[in-house]
Amino acid sequence: MAVGKEINQLVNAYCRLRDRQHAVYGNCAKRHNLTTNELFVLDILWFAPEGCTQTEICERLSANKQTIAAIAGRFLKKGYIFSEEVAEDRRNKRICLTPAGRAYAKEIIPPAAEAENLAMAELGKEKLCELVRLTEKLTESMERRFSLIGEE
Repeated sequence: MAVGKEINQLVNAYCRLRDRQHAVYGNCAKRHNLTTNELFVLDILWFAPEGCTQTEICERLSANKQTIAAIAGRFLKKGYIFSEEVAEDRRNKRICLTPAGRAYAKEIIPPAAEAENLAMAELGKEKLCELVRLTEKLTESMERRFSLIGEE
């Protein structure tokens, strides 16, 4: 299926906006001497007080185990996290913030989450719902189309 010039221009405009959004998170992370992935892991752990497994973090961020293991190793060394065996599956470990990790993340994650919420709230509920709906539809289409690459 060929797409016209106008669609291609819109795709490029969307990609530039997506890259700008990613840069917002990157700049926030950099201000705290973190990588973007470290910021995202802190965010996940902040909002999961009961902790989560490395596998859950990998799935959420679409990151490989080596990347998340390296981040966990750095946070463990700093005393920000601890891990414990998952009773139902001893091969998995649940990662949780330590009190020091919560104190550290408290200076970063709640203000970032508030900024994100305020930015999205500026759209209004109706437009925000539409944004989520369209983004979900686009993501599903991209997953489907990209999975077909090389199969034709």
